[in-house]
Amino acid sequence: MTDALVLAGGGVAGIAWELGVLRGLADADPALARRILAADLIVGTSAGSSVAAQITSGVPLDELYAAQLRPETAEIEVDVDTNALLAEYAAALAGVTSPDEARRRVGRLALAASTVEPAARLAAIDARLPRQEWPDRRVLLPAVDAESGEEAIFDHDSGVSLRDAVAASCAVPGIWPPVMIDGRRYIDGGVRSTTNADLAAGADRVLVIQPSLAGSPQPMGSLDAEIAALAPAVVEVISADQASVDAFGSNLLSPATRAASARAGRVVGKAQAAAVARAWI
Repeated sequence: MTDALVLAGGGVAGIAWELGVLRGLADADPALARRILAADLIVGTSAGSSVAAQITSGVPLDELYAAQLRPETAEIEVDVDTNALLAEYAAALAGVTSPDEARRRVGRLALAASTVEPAARLAAIDARLPRQEWPDRRVLLPAVDAESGEEAIFDHDSGVSLRDAVAASCAVPGIWPPVMIDGRRYIDGGVRSTTNADLAAGADRVLVIQPSLAGSPQPMGSLDAEIAALAPAVVEVISADQASVDAFGSNLLSPATRAASARAGRVVGKAQAAAVARAWI
């Protein structure tokens, strides 16, 4: 029986919330949480890439969760209205006829944007990583080539540092600078799909954790289509509830969302543990 954990994108709030969900699962069913954390495959997109790197680092989940509650952080405060940013993406994507063209258009937006210096952004990514080495686990971190629109799925064997892979997967277009890797510039894996659950193909059981309301439209990709592609796998999805969305606020990238988002995720994890356990028997 092969297990996969899929961790979706969702900004700084999403990192805290996903760690909270995992902590809540551990509250309700420690054995279940251990199985999930030991999944044979972890797919992490954007915020999920940071969570993937953290939970495979060897640092106990309790410590990772507790860090989200502390006001001290190396995260960079950025003033952005998430809904306005999504509207900017939608305008850029008007009339697109293919996923490749959609990714190239968002890439052009990212390349033209004025952002913080790459060194400052990488310092913030460094602070997220308890260790700099790839884990001895199968971890997939998607990103997108900003110019060609081609997808890149970074893993232990890609010849790319964990730091650069996480930074690329987290490079939100228009907010954070594209990440230079081997002469190419990469942007957020969410430009391929917010969830990228299809990368878990071949697993028998899949748990998707997404910091958004169930059924919410994704800017890119389709979770329903991705789940269909995973058949005959048993797939369970944990989505945010309204209290979680309220905790996220209008700026998912603000460090100020961390504590409230983590606590909201913990409540959701506790509430969903029994349903997940039935799927992960």
